Amino acid sequence: MSKFTTAPLETEASELLETGSASDAIFFGILNGLENQTIVPAQRLVEVDLAANFGVSRNSVREGLQRLAAEGVVELLRHKGAVIRSLSFQDTLDVLDVAELMTGLLARAAASATPKSEQVRAIEQVVRELKAADKAHDSAAFSLARRRFYRVLLELGGNRELRRLFPAIHMPIVYAQYRLPSLQQLRLRDYGRIAAAVLAKDADKAEALGREHVQNVRTSICEAPGVQLPSYADRRPS
Repeated sequence: MSKFTTAPLETEASELLETGSASDAIFFGILNGLENQTIVPAQRLVEVDLAANFGVSRNSVREGLQRLAAEGVVELLRHKGAVIRSLSFQDTLDVLDVAELMTGLLARAAASATPKSEQVRAIEQVVRELKAADKAHDSAAFSLARRRFYRVLLELGGNRELRRLFPAIHMPIVYAQYRLPSLQQLRLRDYGRIAAAVLAKDADKAEALGREHVQNVRTSICEAPGVQLPSYADRRPS
């Protein structure tokens, strides 16, 4: 297995290891590997390779994998070990249904808050980082800025339940499974619009734009070549 970024947001794995959070390096490293497309759905995760790549014990690897299994990112299969979960098309639609509501709520919460000057600067800075990463064709930097964008909104909104639940949405698996070039431009455009509505304290517009963003992602996936839509009979009610 190839090595991949081990940083949750902008915290380096080495810092996690220094604080004794070895399982965090595994947990966030695998999530970031999905985000950066250095690991893929259905990929088998070998404990000894993870331990060597991250410089942690196999016990820490197992702990990290158990956490990922609890979040639904990894499946622990008998006789096969840990495998990155693959989403059926219906699973993908289910994830997007949840993400649409949660992203709208996140944007509303952020726009309803009264930001401190440093929070305003943080929003403006992350939008600039997104644009710079896109211009430089730096997908890793774009992924890092994208995660920071959501973290800034979560901190601004101040909703503790959202901060707990939002990271559990399986969007990293969706993006790893549907590697569409159009999605980065879509995110860049939509994040700029959401940020503007949040800074204008227009909660209704921010929520609408947050939901519209996920709707746009859904449309891009459904219209992608080779994607086979389920029949009406196959679809679970959402």
